[in-house]
Amino acid sequence: MAYGTASSMERAERFTRSIPAMVRAERPSISFEFFPPKDDAAEAQLWQAIRHLEKVAPSFVSVTYGAGGGTRDRTVRVTGRIAQETSLTAMAHLTCVGSPVTELRSVVGHYASVGIRNVLALRGDPAGGLGTPWTTHPEGLDHADGLVALVKGLGDFTVGVAAFPDGHPESGDLGADVETLLRKERAGAEFAITQMVFDVDNYLRLRDALARRGSLLPVVPSIMPITNARQVIRMAQLAGQPMPRAVTDRLDRHGEDTAAIRAEGIEIATESAQRLLGEGAPGIHFITMNRSSAALEVHANLGVPIAV
Repeated sequence: MAYGTASSMERAERFTRSIPAMVRAERPSISFEFFPPKDDAAEAQLWQAIRHLEKVAPSFVSVTYGAGGGTRDRTVRVTGRIAQETSLTAMAHLTCVGSPVTELRSVVGHYASVGIRNVLALRGDPAGGLGTPWTTHPEGLDHADGLVALVKGLGDFTVGVAAFPDGHPESGDLGADVETLLRKERAGAEFAITQMVFDVDNYLRLRDALARRGSLLPVVPSIMPITNARQVIRMAQLAGQPMPRAVTDRLDRHGEDTAAIRAEGIEIATESAQRLLGEGAPGIHFITMNRSSAALEVHANLGVPIAV
C-alpha cells in the first residue's frame, strides 16, 4: 500500500482506545515507537514500516520528538497522519524543551483536533544534549509533572510518562527516580514507558520499589532489537545508560559478522521480552528505528495474541 493513503481496516475505535486500559488488561499490550523522518525517502520508509506493523494490530504506536524537541513539527504532523490515515491508536509525545506554555497548549490542541487522546508527557533532554545544563523557557515548564498537569487540564486526555530503570542521568539513586515517578502519578499520569531495557533486573527493581510505595502506575518496558551493534551502543551511551557487559560480550563474539550480530540481537530482545512478560510486565514497547522486520520477528517469537 502506498504510504500516506488511508487504511482499509476498521478505524472507528482508534479514537476511543485508552492506553491505560490496554496496559492494565489481562493480555499484554504490544506497542511500537517511531521517530520523525528527516526527508521524503525516510518518510516512505517510515510509512512502509507502519503498514507492516499495522497488520499485527498493536495496542498503540507513538512518534518521538527527538533530542531537544527539535523535530516537534514533524512529530506533530506524522502522529496526526497516523491517527487519521491508519487503524492505529496514536500516542502523542510532548516535551517541555524550549516551549512556552502557550505553545504547549497549541500543540495539545492540534493533537485533540485530529482525535488523539493519549499523550506521553516528557520533560525532555536539555537542548544542548545530555550533560549540559537544563534551561527552563522563561514562560515554560521545568518538570514533567507540570506538563502532566497541563495536559490533564486541557481536556479528556490520558497521560503517560517516562521511567528510567537504569537511573535518570540527573538522578542520584533509585529512591530519587521513584519519588519523581510518584510526583508524576500524583499529577495525573496513568502509565509509564521506560527507556530501553537491557538489564531486566533493573526494570524489576524500579517496578517493585514503586509498588512498595503504593503506586498503581503500570510501567511498560521498552525493548530495542539490536540489528546494528555500534548504533545501539552509541544510542545507549547518549541516553546515559551504558549497555550491560552481558549484552556487549554476546555481540562482540561475532566480530564484524553483521548477520550473526543481527540474529544475536533478535535473540537477546526475545529473551528479555519473554522474561519481562513472565515477571508480570504489562506489555512490551518496541523501539523500531522506523524499520519493521526486527520488531516483527521478536513479536512472532513471543507468540503474543493479536489484539482485537
